[in-house]
Amino acid sequence: MSAPKPSELNASNIVDFIGDIFVHCGDAEYLGEPVTMAQHMLQGATIAEQNGMDDEIVVAALLHDIGHFTSEFGTFSMDDTEDRFHEEAGAKVLEQFFPTIITDCVRYHVAAKRYLCATKPSYFGRLSEASIHSLNLQGGPMSDDEVAEFQKNPNLEKIIQVRYLDEAGKHPDMDTPEYPHFAPAVQRIVDAHMASLES
Repeated sequence: MSAPKPSELNASNIVDFIGDIFVHCGDAEYLGEPVTMAQHMLQGATIAEQNGMDDEIVVAALLHDIGHFTSEFGTFSMDDTEDRFHEEAGAKVLEQFFPTIITDCVRYHVAAKRYLCATKPSYFGRLSEASIHSLNLQGGPMSDDEVAEFQKNPNLEKIIQVRYLDEAGKHPDMDTPEYPHFAPAVQRIVDAHMASLES
């Protein structure tokens, strides 16, 4: 059976749809980093789990870059001269099935990089060459007005947590569980969200 298309997604197949992305697209190069796309996302989720973070953070870290595979513009490369807005593409696919806390972490993880570079200058030192390149395409550090506006987001703390996990998930020799390990947590969040919409 072929995987559903984004237009065919529903609460009963979204978890398998995401799993199919990990299986069939996960070996794609991750932006010039020493890990694949799947390794990057699995590492963020694993680090979150190992540190006792809640399911929302684990799942948000797992899914934060899913838009690289759902964007009509394709994945980022070091040769790009324009941003591909993968964060918005990912959030749009997920927002039908996941609560705002998850979609905000996906939608704003790029903005969080710009925010941290503006408010914590030492954060810039954490960035890889590829991350600096994408930062430049994404607008560079935020202005003071952008910082003030971003700080109004009620999910700011968790968005920032996922951003740090994003930077942490780039180890070429880290062992992680595969997607099926995390799938039950993904399903729990989907089920709880869909139930909340029906109540």
